[in-house]
Amino acid sequence: MRKQISLNYSARNPQRKIHDALNNYRFVVTVAHRRMGKTVAGIIELIRQAGMCKKIRPRYAYIAPTYAQAKRVAWDYLTHYTRVVQAKVNNSELRIDFGDRRISLYGSENADNLRGQYFDGVIIDEVGDQNPRIWNEIVRAALADREGWCLFIGTPKGQNHFKDLRDRAEKQEDWCLLEFKASETKLLKDEELKSAKREMGIERYNQEFECSFNAAVTGSYYAELINELEKENRLVPIERDDACQTVASWDLGMSDSTSIWICQTTNNEVRLLDYYENHGVGLDVYMNWLRENNWFHCEQLLPHDVEVRELGTGKSRLEILQNAGLDCRVVQRISVADGIQAVRRMLPKCWFNYPQVKQGVDSLRNYRREYNEKQKAFYDKPLHDWTSHCADSFRYLAVGLDNTSVEWSRPLDINLRWVV
Repeated sequence: MRKQISLNYSARNPQRKIHDALNNYRFVVTVAHRRMGKTVAGIIELIRQAGMCKKIRPRYAYIAPTYAQAKRVAWDYLTHYTRVVQAKVNNSELRIDFGDRRISLYGSENADNLRGQYFDGVIIDEVGDQNPRIWNEIVRAALADREGWCLFIGTPKGQNHFKDLRDRAEKQEDWCLLEFKASETKLLKDEELKSAKREMGIERYNQEFECSFNAAVTGSYYAELINELEKENRLVPIERDDACQTVASWDLGMSDSTSIWICQTTNNEVRLLDYYENHGVGLDVYMNWLRENNWFHCEQLLPHDVEVRELGTGKSRLEILQNAGLDCRVVQRISVADGIQAVRRMLPKCWFNYPQVKQGVDSLRNYRREYNEKQKAFYDKPLHDWTSHCADSFRYLAVGLDNTSVEWSRPLDINLRWVV
């Protein structure tokens, strides 16, 4: 007979709705305003589900954008509410065990730590700040054999994969969507909300407190420019034209992701036709992708570090690619800031083959400056996260095209025959 244990937790009405939803749905997407208590509700749900699970060695996970954030945001809640069950606390691994049950905290910047594990339940917190492959490639597979559940929680971060999950939950019968706007929950005083609106501005206020996905990501380098392109109907299906100059632009990761943008240029248009990104695989995988999609014989733009020789082989990656038959050009080495300006000059000329390159567009929208939490100010440098490799390969493309015959000073000539 199971022993009833009180966690000394009193759920607010929105938190109660989260718990009720997970009693009836396997996948729950929760879009919530700041200070609603969504993280606390998630931690309580992990403890509750772990305590009730009848399977052998239940495993549960809380995943934040970074390991440091998981520790800062959720660890105190988890250790506090599990004291009553006399959980064994492992501070070095952010893990608690009670009986054969385990709840662990992770940061998605080290996605490989999640591979090869099984989970009975997972919370993905601040989904919009995390790489979409965390769910698509790792967590979904980890839930399969145990038929586990997942709770996605967060505040909007522009038009990205969190918005996609929100829309999916709204339409798909076996998913549940919960939205909690500050004006509806009444958890925060009206005077406080009015003050926040004055200080933050209406667009940012609506994102943080009214669950709006329309605001550009704070600190984003390119979001507003891409939003303008979308308003001009330039994120649309585009036909390939092999009469145009075709270029593949790479960012090569050593121990992390490599990304490739494919573009065609004509007159004063840059058409982004394809995008590919992978992780933890060799150069042969990327070359095979180029072959399979008939991009192998176009010019390949590469970053300067491709010329560095590897200790194991004594060859550079440039030599490996050239020996395979690729037409390679190393782009001019300039500062990141100058490269970002090159992208800003190029973007007004761009058309994106959408939704084929959606992953790349989402990354560009979310590529942003690093933020200093203590000083409450942005650094004058990009944040290195899941968007970085896509943005870097796009930056090399802009720099590479800056040095070609493409005439950026000419008026933009929009040719509507390329819109399908």
